[in-house]
Amino acid sequence: MRKNIKYIVYLVLLIAGIACKKPYSPTLAATANNYLVVEGFINSGNDSTLIKLSHTVNLGDTVSTAAERSAALTVEGNGKTYQLNEIKAGVYAAAPLNLDASQKYHLRIKLSNGKEYLSDDSEVKLTPPVDTITYDIKSSGLQINVSAHDPAANTRYYRWDYDETWLFHAKYISNYRVVNGDILPRTSDDQVFICFGNHSSSTVTLASTVKLASDVVNNAPITNIIPTSEKVSLRYSILIKQYALTAEAFAFWENLRKNTEQLGSIFDALPSEIKGNIHNTTDAKEPVVGFISVGTMTSKRIFVDKDDLPKSWLVEYPYDCQQDSTYFVNPLSRANDVAAFIISGIYLPTYAITGPKGGPAIGYGRANPFCADCTSRGVKRRPDFWRDK
Repeated sequence: MRKNIKYIVYLVLLIAGIACKKPYSPTLAATANNYLVVEGFINSGNDSTLIKLSHTVNLGDTVSTAAERSAALTVEGNGKTYQLNEIKAGVYAAAPLNLDASQKYHLRIKLSNGKEYLSDDSEVKLTPPVDTITYDIKSSGLQINVSAHDPAANTRYYRWDYDETWLFHAKYISNYRVVNGDILPRTSDDQVFICFGNHSSSTVTLASTVKLASDVVNNAPITNIIPTSEKVSLRYSILIKQYALTAEAFAFWENLRKNTEQLGSIFDALPSEIKGNIHNTTDAKEPVVGFISVGTMTSKRIFVDKDDLPKSWLVEYPYDCQQDSTYFVNPLSRANDVAAFIISGIYLPTYAITGPKGGPAIGYGRANPFCADCTSRGVKRRPDFWRDK
């Protein structure tokens, strides 16, 4: 019955779309809403505490985030105060705090405009180790899973995020580079063919064992990588970070997940207010986006090689790439295309076109930088954690 209703709704929308083709460009109402957004958690263990402050922006704004600069942040509890310092725009950090796990702590935020915010006192949640990270090879791609358990049954609520790193190469090899108008062969230090890509998770992944007899999470799905993704073209690595949550923190993240990931059809949950545990000390009605938890974080990393995956998985390069010949003297127009396309910096030189009998170069192959320079979307520096097979 539900399937039939969904089909009817789809049919009605399709007919309406065909019958009315007039484009609709809604006018977005400008508002003065500029709510504080607080991201991060207080790490009570032997790792750094990172808190990011920003502000909400209107849909019509040209910027996607607005960092909160020059704020004063302190972690308070057990009669002690720990200061966080701004390490880059809107990001504040403190060295390992090693807090007393039997006490409660909160975060105090003082903005440069004089406003002050305080998070609720929170107990310290000690996170159990990540047991295993496994992967399944499916038709949809590489499915990454995580398992964990707490023999003391003190966790019950889990959250994960992750950092991905992968080795990839450009579509074409750029064997030459331009230096002060001269085209020179690249040395090994100048290579721009092999790079590392990085991505941090933006989705909310949760699990609860409250309704289970044991505090065990078995193969919770974390992410799926499609077979054509460049991430699995050579070598892939994922670092999964695990957090134990209180019931209140779990409710916040679950509500956030529903509001950001489960909207779009008539059967999804309706949007609802996302209430955190951070408040303006003089205006309790002011909305603040975020939830500050206190506890430890555990993590584990795995590597997956191309050889571990089906040979039928063919990676698709993310750009439409072509090489073309470029001559100092174009056979048709007699123009200097090398100067126009390569020396000017529009394209990269990829290979040399030699004259008859191997004489001096009469031109060079050219390719778009996105196709011949991996540093246009990656980094050459090998991560400290990276290891070969």
